[in-house]
Amino acid sequence: MKILTFTTLFPNRRRPQFGIFIFQRVSHLAMRPGNVIQVVAPVPYFPSWLPSKKWKAYTQIPKEENIASVSVSHPRYLLIPGVFMFLHGFLMFLGCLSTVRRLHREFQFDCIDAHYVYPDGFAAVLLGKMLGLPVLISARGTDINLFPSFVTIRPMILWALRNAAGVIAVAKALKNAMINLGLPADKICVIPNGVDVQRFHPIARPEARRKLGLQQETRIVVSVGSLTGGKNHKELVSAFAKVSEDHPEYRLYILGEGPVRAELEELIGKLRMEKQVSLMGARPNEELALWFNSADASCLVSSREGWPNVVTESIACGTPVVATRVGGIPEIIISPELGVLVDQDVTDIASGLQLALAKDWDRETLVRRAHARSWDMVASEVEQYLASRVPRPAR
Repeated sequence: MKILTFTTLFPNRRRPQFGIFIFQRVSHLAMRPGNVIQVVAPVPYFPSWLPSKKWKAYTQIPKEENIASVSVSHPRYLLIPGVFMFLHGFLMFLGCLSTVRRLHREFQFDCIDAHYVYPDGFAAVLLGKMLGLPVLISARGTDINLFPSFVTIRPMILWALRNAAGVIAVAKALKNAMINLGLPADKICVIPNGVDVQRFHPIARPEARRKLGLQQETRIVVSVGSLTGGKNHKELVSAFAKVSEDHPEYRLYILGEGPVRAELEELIGKLRMEKQVSLMGARPNEELALWFNSADASCLVSSREGWPNVVTESIACGTPVVATRVGGIPEIIISPELGVLVDQDVTDIASGLQLALAKDWDRETLVRRAHARSWDMVASEVEQYLASRVPRPAR
């Protein structure tokens, strides 16, 4: 099958770990016999002469590159931040049209495999209509859990989903949310993410801590996620402060970066938790296995999620997870042997942490559960679904 993958969430030279979960699915799909995949990963246009460190980074992304033998094109599109979100899908479509047309003339694609419903999926459906190609859209979380509540883009989300040839949801919870939006259940296929078992596997805890320079004789909790309001790090810090009342020697390491960092620093200072809680900033994906293996438990207390990879990655390292009952998380932590589900409440989070840190966990059970779902398995399921939804013309 010849597939055009269309997504803004894909690694590039500047951000090699960006959208790594989509790269994993795409690269494993490309390795299956008979498949040819070309990736179009649009990036915002930014004039190189304007002074902005954040936006200038986009000028350093090449128009064409290979990421681990996957061919990637980076066409530019106009991006107007803020209130013009309703234009993003149209602008992305216009910026990518010539590139996609050129690639289609060369490869004669069977379909477009789009990731993230808006703006990516919306733009992909417009491209598909221009080229006469069926479009499959993968919904991943915020694009369904949050974006449909925005009045200006809700109609475009619904239009994209209704005009797609098929829809993949990474969790049953996302499928149910799309059914509630009016999409037929038989149009949606649930294909959860896999886990990179080559990267995320058990390492002796003392060795992992030694490599990271962490204390050996204490309980450690690790939380991985961007520092945004939806990840509820304030509630986590407050809950850990309760745990620390009885165990001041315990440590919490938060890995991630984002706009609420200053607020978290202020809260940590107010609670006098500077010794117990450390904000480590964003860490490379290849380093996360060491953090998960160093921890006695990991924690994710988000207000919304799709299929959070950090949960399966932690379990794959043999580390239990304390997490909120949102999105696909209850579909991952299906047993008390894998972790502790909690409410979005400081007291309940604290109780969950205390339970996880006091329990003697069977690491082999955790690892066996996570390693049962590889990216090869995911690629096989995606391939089967694409074949079922895409007509194969005679060549």
